[in-house]
Amino acid sequence: MAENTTPERGWRNFYGRRHGKTLRDSQREYLDADLAELAPPGVTWTENPERTPMDLDALFGGRPAWLEIGFGGGEHMVHQASQNPDVGIIGCEPFINGVAMLLGKIRKAEVSNVAVHPGDVRDMFDVLPDASIERAFLLYPDPWPKKRHHRRRFVTPEHLEPLARVLKPGAIFRVATDIEDYVRQTLEQVPRHGFEWLAEGPEDWRTPWADWYSTRYEQKALREGRVPHYLTFRRVAD
Repeated sequence: MAENTTPERGWRNFYGRRHGKTLRDSQREYLDADLAELAPPGVTWTENPERTPMDLDALFGGRPAWLEIGFGGGEHMVHQASQNPDVGIIGCEPFINGVAMLLGKIRKAEVSNVAVHPGDVRDMFDVLPDASIERAFLLYPDPWPKKRHHRRRFVTPEHLEPLARVLKPGAIFRVATDIEDYVRQTLEQVPRHGFEWLAEGPEDWRTPWADWYSTRYEQKALREGRVPHYLTFRRVAD
């Protein structure tokens, strides 16, 4: 179902689910107690109707900023945060059940270098400064398998153009997917928007990254016999 997520600006389609199964009491408690403190300021239209760029130095104390687009259950994001305490990581996820799962993992891991936007990453693109993000992750995005729905995929100009704008020259963009046609579209579209694919041979996309943390989506893909692909791109200077 599509819905208007930015009425002040005009119509912006959103496709997918915002809610799933009924939340457990503990998950509701995470949302009530932790989300407001972890949400980056000035992302919502109510807070920031002028779309003033956010102050990432204030948010993360001057640390480099990374971005995870659709963090799912949050396991990869928390892993990266715990392994890289000198980095601040922003995660965007409109599916509230996934947000609740992430908040529980943040509590358990006791990481503090994270910010959580429970919404569309395009809202974050509206307020991120130019060339401000040093690494971005797109891990097992919704494949939208029907051909007529391919325009809903992340790897389209609507998303890649603002992503290129907010990434620093030399920044790394990682994409993981088990859907071959998503690989095709990624390799067609991403290099057209200011990126180069860092691959010299098949092992470069068959082998997980050295710091990879396998997600529940990947584990499901492996159980069902699908082959993961690990694509690494670098933002080139304009």
